[in-house]
Amino acid sequence: MEQAKEKTVWIINHYALTPSQGGLSRHFFFAKELTARGYNVRIFTSSAIHNTDINMIGEEEKVTFKDVDFDGVHYTYIKCGSYKGNGLGRIKNMLGFSFSIRKIWKAYKHEAPDVIYTSTPDLLTPWRAVPFAKKHKLPCVVEVRDLWPLSVVEYNNISEKNPVIVALYMLERHIYKKADALVFTMPGGGDYIKDKGWEKKVSLEKVFNINNGIDVEAQERQAKENAFSDPDLDDDSFKVIYCGSIRKVNNVGKLIEAAELLKENRDIKFLIYGDGTQREELEIYCKEKGIGNVVFKGYVDKKFVPHICTKAGANIISVKQTGVSKYGVSWNKLFDYMNAGKPIISTVKVNFDLIEANKCGISCENQDVSTIADAILKIKNCKKTDYDKMCYNAKQAAKQFDFKVLTDKFEQVINYVVK
Repeated sequence: MEQAKEKTVWIINHYALTPSQGGLSRHFFFAKELTARGYNVRIFTSSAIHNTDINMIGEEEKVTFKDVDFDGVHYTYIKCGSYKGNGLGRIKNMLGFSFSIRKIWKAYKHEAPDVIYTSTPDLLTPWRAVPFAKKHKLPCVVEVRDLWPLSVVEYNNISEKNPVIVALYMLERHIYKKADALVFTMPGGGDYIKDKGWEKKVSLEKVFNINNGIDVEAQERQAKENAFSDPDLDDDSFKVIYCGSIRKVNNVGKLIEAAELLKENRDIKFLIYGDGTQREELEIYCKEKGIGNVVFKGYVDKKFVPHICTKAGANIISVKQTGVSKYGVSWNKLFDYMNAGKPIISTVKVNFDLIEANKCGISCENQDVSTIADAILKIKNCKKTDYDKMCYNAKQAAKQFDFKVLTDKFEQVINYVVK
């Protein structure tokens, strides 16, 4: 047991955010919990904070690395250029981060790790991290957050015969083959490998599943300490609440159309918290169609989300239906919704459905607007005992995805690769 507690873990993730920065803070919670268990953990990430104007290392600063501690978690920011959108600037940033990995050893080899844990917001980081680990005879765990390039194919209707896509699949298979362990955030990672016909090159024995999750204790505290002042949250209406981005992939337009079908139900209100490229377009649509039961609230700090979600009649997940859902999903907002203790509606049907498995809401069989509207009415009009049971089940389900539980699983992966 003492030997395990002395292990050093390097987490290399292009977009490793802190909770205060919002977004993907999964690795912060892993690092915090592992540190409490006696591990030495350092997170290496890009200085340019994704989807913000923040760069932790200014252009005038003549440094490559900057060490910052957040609540006892050690971050090392690697200097990378700032960017906006998905153009050339972002590509340069991605390449810059991935090629900077080779500089880490020279600067931090005095903290030589027992294991490297890298993540796939894109394939470039593991493409560089895996051979880096091999060169220094270190085990490397690759976390698969998104199925690249399948997600690109599905969400953008690109042919799998496209030469770039073919090359990306070859790179993906190579990374999976060389990694010492694979951690899929979605439950169907093994099925994906079998469907691709890669199981002879990618051993299924090294495939693990660790979902995204939440810090239950922190969320309980935030819900109490960060009440969000909003009269729409405190009235007597049945509130259908959506928290998240408003882009094409989120399919929020379907929620608006469902609201249009239900606009005669004066006691149902749709509250949309978030921002994105489609927000203005959808606001104009609501105004032109006279859809008065939808209120766009704009961006809110993530610290307010736990309180907001507790005020819902039902919290709703909206995503475009694609073939990616065949392998399950692990939406961050799903676990936020669970811990809010209110029924959950999903507009997308997935395999390994956590909502159905935990009996805490409804997953729509299809994305027809009438199906979504019917699901809302079904929850609104159900018996109080049935409604309360869904609330209880949601709250209990959240405990399965607390980071203390998820870190137990992460430790199993570490022990698998560190012989």
